[in-house]
Amino acid sequence: MITYRTMTQDQVNKLKEIDRSEHIDLIYKMQNGNLLEIGANHECPNWNVEMIEELQERYLFELSHGGTAIGAFDGDMLIAFGVLAHKFRGANQDQLQVDLMYVSRNYRRQGVGTQILNQLADEARSRGAKYLYISSTETRSAVSFYRSNGSRLTDGIDEELFNKEPEDIHMIKEL
Repeated sequence: MITYRTMTQDQVNKLKEIDRSEHIDLIYKMQNGNLLEIGANHECPNWNVEMIEELQERYLFELSHGGTAIGAFDGDMLIAFGVLAHKFRGANQDQLQVDLMYVSRNYRRQGVGTQILNQLADEARSRGAKYLYISSTETRSAVSFYRSNGSRLTDGIDEELFNKEPEDIHMIKEL
């Protein structure tokens, strides 16, 4: 049985339990305000040491500054998590970012990610946000997930986030 709960800084080492690997068949690029589909055919591997360290740093930074993490657990094993960043963004300072979101390979397309996204949206709403800001990896699976959960391309790209990950697809979800 899958359970969902708020995660703590002490659980940072559980992030290694996520299997982020996937076969990528299509990616998107933004071109003149439109999504351009580009065929791909490669395997995205699981974490390496450097990736895990960066992930853990981002997780700890957000939680230590007031962000929130929601985890999905199958027994004691972490199978998915999402992090709501602490910093308000946007011209009206009414957006909170989904900073991290991962679902283990064997648990995808079962509603786990949607449940976490909904809980992050509830938390953002309770903090006064009107939108979730999403800087999504450019893969079909990620972009399709966010779009199927009510996100759309944003006209107001966050410059700081764009500069960090310029290949990402920037979206917004109204709360």
